Amino acid sequence: MKPHWMISGLAALSFSLSAALSYSTPLVAPAVAMQRASSNKQLVVDFYNQFFNQHDLSAADRYIGDRYIQHNPSVKDGKQAFVEAFTERFKQAPERRNTIIRAVAEDDLVVLHVHSTSDAKDRGRALVDIFRVENNKIVEHWDVIQPVPDASASGNRMF
Repeated sequence: MKPHWMISGLAALSFSLSAALSYSTPLVAPAVAMQRASSNKQLVVDFYNQFFNQHDLSAADRYIGDRYIQHNPSVKDGKQAFVEAFTERFKQAPERRNTIIRAVAEDDLVVLHVHSTSDAKDRGRALVDIFRVENNKIVEHWDVIQPVPDASASGNRMF
């Protein structure tokens, strides 16, 4: 083979390989992102069930990061403030339960649609809880809460 043909052949091979590698790279990233979102969702669901349904306050130590940002206006920032707020709430309503209806995850965010009740007679509240996960810890939280009405204008149920 003549040298200029060999150089042309190597250049073409190099170009083909780099094109193939750059084409396959984006296929890996979504799979990794989906796995991370799925892991984050499981982490938040596990925390939610242990903390809010089993009233296991130590779940905060296992699942909440040291720098915890709280956007609920009734609860202060920080893991300890979060635990203190719910310690009192669980004492006032020991039958309180939060049933997860839907869980959705994207990137570092996990969204839960929840039916929260204080006891068996309570119509409850509809909650949307949004958690941000960083390094396998919950580090930020937002929520939207509304009471479950007796009836709705549309006739549709809340859940």
